[in-house]
Amino acid sequence: MKTITYIKGDATVPQAKGTKLIVHICNNIGGWGKGFVVAISKRWLEPEKAYREWHRNRSKNDFELGAIQIVKVSDDKHVGNMIAQQGIKTGSKGVPIRYEAVQQCLEKIAVEAKELNASIHMPRIGCGLAGGKWKELNLL
Repeated sequence: MKTITYIKGDATVPQAKGTKLIVHICNNIGGWGKGFVVAISKRWLEPEKAYREWHRNRSKNDFELGAIQIVKVSDDKHVGNMIAQQGIKTGSKGVPIRYEAVQQCLEKIAVEAKELNASIHMPRIGCGLAGGKWKELNLL
């Protein structure tokens, strides 16, 4: 297993050579407009457009917790939309993050990254609006 390198900076501007895969967590209700997705949308239009279409056609595709969507945004960059958040608000079932879905998504992302020969880049996924804790992700 590769190690995690923590770098401070803008996760939409990966500091690496070669192909890069920028991943983040999305909710399962089609909402896009707060958190890290704002930074993504300021840089590229394609990930939001693809996510909204994926959600709109969810009865005919795999849009559900644990699913991923890879969107090419330039010759050497892709964005990975990962469905790992139940709704957008903390409620009776706790915070929106779903750690099992994060694990499923990251397993699929690893396969895609290998196929693309890409390095993976992300903010501290699930720690903002999703209400999660980074240490709970068990990434190491």
